[in-house]
Amino acid sequence: FIRSSFCLCAGARPSRLLSLAFIFYQLPSFFVMPRKSSKKAQPVMAEEKLPSLGELRDSIPKHCFERNPITGSYYILRDGVVIATLGLLAWNLLPYENIPLWAYVAWGMYAFWQGTAMTGWWVIAHECGHGAFSPSQTLNDIVGFVLHTILLVPYFSWQYSHAKHHSKTNHLLDGETHTPATKKGFKLYKKVHDVIGDDAFALLQVVLHLLLGWPMYLFINATGSRRLNKEFGHKRIPKGEVLDHFRPNSKLFPATWRFRVFLSSAGLVAWMGVLAYTASHIGAWRLTLMYFFPYLWTNAWLVLYTWLQHTEEGVPHWGEGEWTWLKGAALGTVDREYGIFDWFHHDIGSTHVCHHVFSKIPHYHAHEATRALKAKLGPLYNHKSEFWVNSMWRVAKTCHYVDGVDGKQYYKAAMDFKKD
Repeated sequence: FIRSSFCLCAGARPSRLLSLAFIFYQLPSFFVMPRKSSKKAQPVMAEEKLPSLGELRDSIPKHCFERNPITGSYYILRDGVVIATLGLLAWNLLPYENIPLWAYVAWGMYAFWQGTAMTGWWVIAHECGHGAFSPSQTLNDIVGFVLHTILLVPYFSWQYSHAKHHSKTNHLLDGETHTPATKKGFKLYKKVHDVIGDDAFALLQVVLHLLLGWPMYLFINATGSRRLNKEFGHKRIPKGEVLDHFRPNSKLFPATWRFRVFLSSAGLVAWMGVLAYTASHIGAWRLTLMYFFPYLWTNAWLVLYTWLQHTEEGVPHWGEGEWTWLKGAALGTVDREYGIFDWFHHDIGSTHVCHHVFSKIPHYHAHEATRALKAKLGPLYNHKSEFWVNSMWRVAKTCHYVDGVDGKQYYKAAMDFKKD
């Protein structure tokens, strides 16, 4: 969209600011060059050769498990400097009334890069939820609550559902987030695919994931578990039952979490009050330009990561009886490089296998731990070296449904539907 907008205004005389901004926008191309795509993954995994959790732990240097809140605070400050710098530049240099075409492009670039920078805070708050920021869970929760609330995330509510994602990774019934549709559930989407075609359907997948995926997960638990918690009978979720992240009595949470869910929602209400007060002084439109458009990019990034971390043609999902925690954590996750964005996002996409097996390892030790895990797992280590944009497009075209919820299942494409 940003590139297209720039091309539309190429005939106009660009300002010095636009030239500098465009160069800044193009920086990733110098750091992330498309590489040769990986060969199509084949569903062959010798799961019986998977090392034990103890063996994997012993392969990692012990200092990688050390958590230092001072080091973690440095990264919060580093990200804060980037966020503040971008905000000050936009506030002082970009017009927000009677906006010329070049300024719309500049605001679009600001939204992208500011949302990218804000995702760094999102990742650190996510680490707080895991206890990877500090040995003190109280400090973890304070820091995580503040950072996530600023980004309109219900901290404790998401902490619970995300912990479930880690405890049931790639479980076809109890997995949380990006649980694949079954062939039966995909029928309606197949009709859409037949009408609009394969490429348009892939584009629709990208847009729906990156634009609507996060709010749909928070409000209706889209792509979440197929079953309720054991407290509610561990049965299939009844039709019409809404599992959201905001109500303390939502059946997404056990009774012991209700007060924490209340705190999360109360924090969001308070922060929205701050935003409303700010809008009354600077104007709703200027607040939207400065905060809400970048916020959409932050949401897009976090969904992109989760989507690509657990969605791949050769990565299995397991049904009841086949699934184990270690298989889900070690074999149900994919590492990919994201170039300069790994710096912004603390390597959340390139060290995710390690994160799922040992979620309390802080990000600044994750690369060293990943190298050790890679050596121990050998061919069982999931990694894709292709350019991440190519990965996104390929996944959007090929990973749509699984046959059912039993045994070991692999993603199939809409094009395979009629063949089945």
